[in-house]
Amino acid sequence: MKSLVLAEKPSVAREIARVLKCGIKNKGYFEGPQFVVTWSLGHLVTLAEPDDYDKKYKEWRLEDLPMLPAIMKLKVIKQTSHQFQVVRNLMNRNDLKELVIATDAGREGELVARWIMVLANWKKPFKRLWISSQTDDAIRDGFADLKTGASYNNLYDAAVCRAEADWLIGLNVTRALTCKFNAQLNAGRVQTPTLAMIVNRETEIKQFVPVDFWTIRADFGDYFGDWRSKSGNSRIFDHGQAEEIAAKVKGHPGVIKEIHTEGKSEGAPLAYDLTELQRDANKRYAYSAQKTLSILQDLYEQHKLVTYPRTDSRYITSDIVPTLTARLRSISVAPYAELVKPLLQKPLTPTKRFVDNSKVTDHHALIPTEQPLRLVSLKEEERKLYDLIVRRFIAVLYPSYRYDQTTLITVVNDEPFHSQGKVVKDKGWRAVTSKAAEKDDADDKALPEQTLTMQNKGDVKQLKACKINKSKTKPPARYNEASLLTAMESPGKFIEDEELRETMKGSGLGTPATRAEIIEKLINTSYIERQGKELVPTPKGIQLVNLVSPALKTPELTAQWEQKLSNIARGKGSKAEFMTDIRKNTMELVKSVIADTTVYKADNITRTKCPVCGKFLLLTNGKRGKMLTCPDRACGHRQPEKQKDFGLSSSRGESRVNQRLIAQYSQQTDIGSSLGELLKAAMAKESTGKDKE
Repeated sequence: MKSLVLAEKPSVAREIARVLKCGIKNKGYFEGPQFVVTWSLGHLVTLAEPDDYDKKYKEWRLEDLPMLPAIMKLKVIKQTSHQFQVVRNLMNRNDLKELVIATDAGREGELVARWIMVLANWKKPFKRLWISSQTDDAIRDGFADLKTGASYNNLYDAAVCRAEADWLIGLNVTRALTCKFNAQLNAGRVQTPTLAMIVNRETEIKQFVPVDFWTIRADFGDYFGDWRSKSGNSRIFDHGQAEEIAAKVKGHPGVIKEIHTEGKSEGAPLAYDLTELQRDANKRYAYSAQKTLSILQDLYEQHKLVTYPRTDSRYITSDIVPTLTARLRSISVAPYAELVKPLLQKPLTPTKRFVDNSKVTDHHALIPTEQPLRLVSLKEEERKLYDLIVRRFIAVLYPSYRYDQTTLITVVNDEPFHSQGKVVKDKGWRAVTSKAAEKDDADDKALPEQTLTMQNKGDVKQLKACKINKSKTKPPARYNEASLLTAMESPGKFIEDEELRETMKGSGLGTPATRAEIIEKLINTSYIERQGKELVPTPKGIQLVNLVSPALKTPELTAQWEQKLSNIARGKGSKAEFMTDIRKNTMELVKSVIADTTVYKADNITRTKCPVCGKFLLLTNGKRGKMLTCPDRACGHRQPEKQKDFGLSSSRGESRVNQRLIAQYSQQTDIGSSLGELLKAAMAKESTGKDKE
């Protein structure tokens, strides 16, 4: 009897099959003496559509809401149904004794496999492969230590709750908004509070009124000092006061009243999780969060050089420590060889800053694998991202950065001027990182660093010059992807409830795996747009935030959900209670939309008229580029932005529009009749071409 292995992607299945010696390739699976390895293509099964429950839901009507199916059904995704049939046929084979779930080791990966098992009616035993890297050794070790499948039932329950909750909230609120305001509007538990943060920041910027302030800098020849008040504030908001201070010190000598030298130690930054890597890649290379995840996925699956990407932990567990030497040896090539060398010359003793079992749940921090490194095999973008990961991994094993920090206070006619400098004792981990990293770590509020020569308390200093500098207060910065990821990961400051704020530290808005997708979705639906590195809300996005219920645009709702989902995953929460609350939430949110008296005004109206109903078309983002869309949903006409013909299209909905156009022109004139025949022929030709494809 053989075991059936279900991977999430063909590429992963291929590698598992090779390690398990499954050399016979068939359509949709590999087979060997002991294993049969097949794959999904992401999700093969999904929640049923509204009209699968009742045909009336094919039409979007406000009076049919909310949609609350008593039992949520599953259906096979049509586009990948061929692979589902392969998997189901394999699951029905009599010579297969058990199933090994080898989909991504996380909540969504569990859902992918379990839903397939439900629709394929799998009743035999099953186990779980849970690994954090795709190297041959990791795969072999994982199969030697398969977990009991039932051990992950709670994780599956949490995944089902997340999916069903998103269906109920997302589909109902989206339909309610669209029907109420006759516009293409959609909302969701993660994307809407994320959008609200961006909109609120834009409001703060627009309402911000800059205020003038002044600072004073004194030049003492071999060093400079900045005036600070007794409370430590360097800003003076009264120009007259600044001039008084400058006049007061002019022509007077300074006396060094205080010299304070303190030895300081600064530990290395924590190892990367996905969100932190996305932040750094955005700062250094302007990579979008989605681009970073895509590159990282190739480093994990194709090159096998890094561990599981979608991790939210920045620590490793104690069982990984014995593998660190092998990982260091694998990266001991230029340009990392000299950095690794001192680490390999003595036993490694990583601290709790790196090793902490209590701070690792599903997966440990993102670190290099033991796979030998061949930099020449990597593309430039892959090398850049890999360099960040490797340097951070090496840095966290290095000693602390140690320096002596000296602070001087020079008093001139009773006015204090502060100076600060440092002497490096041991570069420690900073010898590993780049200058760009040090610049990113700089504290804007700290005193400016300078090189201080030997000074003594009581020394008299000649005041060479005193300069007043004028500045203006600045509004808060717009979000870029790096700062938005930070806000999504830890939106605690937006939450008043202290317990919920603590919960959000570990969950945030979305998961590390979905945050990039949420940002891209907000852009593709024209709610925000990229302007250089900044993310700016569109008028449509601003209006949407004003239309949705307050409960859906604040982080509290997601915090409550994530808190309950985490409890369910740990076996400490009730799936039934959670879904009861979600259904209640859904009804309240739909009611709030129906009761809303706000007027929505589209900001993307063009001067092009709909050829069917005559209304001015809207410019929208489509999967294949910009589209012109009729604002009347009952009409439904759509056409590419640059289309100059009569709405010719390959989609079924648009073909109905074309048929109406043909009828209109055929009835009007003889020329119209000929044109109608030409259009029919063109459509038939296009349809035939599509069928052949």
